[in-house]
Amino acid sequence: MSTETFEDVAALEEAMSRPSAALVETLAGVPGDIMVLGVGGKMGPTLARMAKRAAPGKKVIGVARFSEAGLRERLQSQGIECIEADLLSREAIAALPDAGNIVFMAGRKFGSTGSEWLTWAMNAHVPALVAERFRRSRIVAFSTACVYPFVGTGTDGATEAVPPTAPPGEYANSCVARERMFEHFSHQHQTAGRLIRLSYAIDMRYGVLHDVAQKVLRGEAIDLAMGYANVIWQGEANDWTLRSLAHCDTPATPLNLSGPKISIRAVAKSLGQRLGIAPVLAGQEAPTAWLIDSSLAYGLFGPPQVGLDTMLDWTADWVRRGGASLGRPTHYEARDGKY
Repeated sequence: MSTETFEDVAALEEAMSRPSAALVETLAGVPGDIMVLGVGGKMGPTLARMAKRAAPGKKVIGVARFSEAGLRERLQSQGIECIEADLLSREAIAALPDAGNIVFMAGRKFGSTGSEWLTWAMNAHVPALVAERFRRSRIVAFSTACVYPFVGTGTDGATEAVPPTAPPGEYANSCVARERMFEHFSHQHQTAGRLIRLSYAIDMRYGVLHDVAQKVLRGEAIDLAMGYANVIWQGEANDWTLRSLAHCDTPATPLNLSGPKISIRAVAKSLGQRLGIAPVLAGQEAPTAWLIDSSLAYGLFGPPQVGLDTMLDWTADWVRRGGASLGRPTHYEARDGKY
């Protein structure tokens, strides 16, 4: 068992915002302040806090609608400047201050079915507005592994060389559009950038391991059709994303960011052993899944330092004690791309 556990949300968020020595060194060599667009999402608060902890001399600005009660005050107490703005507004984006480094985290996934128009506006129109407004900045933009087609589960996953063509569902296709907007303006204005194709960051309050653990705890069936996935500790995902500011290309290029392939069946059994509950498994693994090969990222940042066993220990401990949940299932098991 891992010796570290998280007593509460404050301890968890401290750990997920703890910068590595490599990040401190990297940001010292990256000129300019850092603006996080969409700071109010699942990863934004800990990423912004990590940036400030790693580079206390830089201004770190968080931009969001701040609909979550208390978030703005919490970020401000951590030294992050907050600006309330609707990123769908051209005027609001134009009014934002300049910053040498942009981390773009805004986007829409859940609730896409039935209001696809809003998903496309958030995932394609907003990136175009941002890319044009901040054409003189470095832009590290979050994308997703969902831009890829499914690949065989016997492989290590899709590399960045696999073209993002015809992924299932409107959400995934709108994410291809997001990338294309950043690429277009990067070509047009010679903006340096990186497109972070993230696959399942792990926080104790949500993520694939949280979803599986909750189902084990409640005795619910775990669908094995999407039998494999990639996961990475959110603290490490934050760290690597910020370090990507030193690895931006002109024009912008994609970078897969996750850990090695995991088996949902094996994860369910391992969590069941830790929780003392036999998991209820349903179905069989399909021959394909959404998988990515993050070898390029490992070459830049080294392999993940937080392994699967540690994340399983943390997750089991958290759910056993009734730790907080964001109540936002990842729907990792969805194979039709509908969210």
